[in-house]
Amino acid sequence: MSESFRDTLETFENQYPTRDYTIEIRCPEFTSVCPKTGQPDFGVLTFTYTPGEKCIELKSLKLYLQKYRNEGIFYENATNHILDDFVAVVQPRRVKLLAQFTARGGITTSVTATYESEPHAVSVDAAN
Repeated sequence: MSESFRDTLETFENQYPTRDYTIEIRCPEFTSVCPKTGQPDFGVLTFTYTPGEKCIELKSLKLYLQKYRNEGIFYENATNHILDDFVAVVQPRRVKLLAQFTARGGITTSVTATYESEPHAVSVDAAN
C-alpha cells in the first residue's frame, strides 16, 4: 500500500477535546481482493473511538476505504493497516476497529484491532 492511502484521510477540530465521548462509524460496504485467489472480499467495518483533538471527516474515510477495492490484502493485514492509518491521522485517545467479513467457503472471519494512547503525564511541583 502506498502512503497516498493515508493522505486521503482528513480531520476536523474536536469541539469537546476535554470530554470523553464515543463516536461509532459503521462502514457496511468495505471491499478488497483476496491476494491468493483474486476473488473479491466484502466486509463491514465498525470504528468505535474516543477523539482527542481531532475527529475523522467521514467523506475522506469513505474515499480512503474505497482505495482498498482492488487491493490484494488479507483480512488481518487490511484491518491492522486501516487502524494504523486512522491512528496516525486522527490521534484518538482510543479506538477499536471491528472488521466482519462475509462468508467464503462456509467460513466467516472477524478481526478486531485496538489502540489506546498512553495516559498523559501530569507534572506535579514537589514544592507545593
